[in-house]
Amino acid sequence: MITLLGVATLTKAQKVKEAEVPLAVKEAITKQYKGKKKKKWEKETDNFEAEFDYNKQETSVLISPNGKILETEIEINVGALPTAAIDYINKNMPGKKIKEAAKITNDQGIVSFEAEVGEADYIFDYDGTFLKKEVEAKDDDKD
Repeated sequence: MITLLGVATLTKAQKVKEAEVPLAVKEAITKQYKGKKKKKWEKETDNFEAEFDYNKQETSVLISPNGKILETEIEINVGALPTAAIDYINKNMPGKKIKEAAKITNDQGIVSFEAEVGEADYIFDYDGTFLKKEVEAKDDDKD
């Protein structure tokens, strides 16, 4: 558990209105996901994230300000996580349940997985090896 605390990172996303999103970002989403309405837009550091449903799956796409898709995250069933990832959580967080899971593909095609446990996201590589823990910073905005 000490190792887990040492690798925790904080992430902070800021909600933005669609009017504040650069045209290149909106065009990238429109081209890749034709006809899909965005559920919401957020700004993460200098990049933009669009969240929406696609093929009945919750999807989020991280896009650079110039319109390059950097990462795609698609919700998956918890059982679709690599066995090693599930084993890691069961061993290191006994009694805790995985709330949600996602498959993440970066712009080079490298796949990783995310498991939400409690208030944190645990990131694993394709084989299920633990990479890092991410904790989203609390925001005063209510969803």
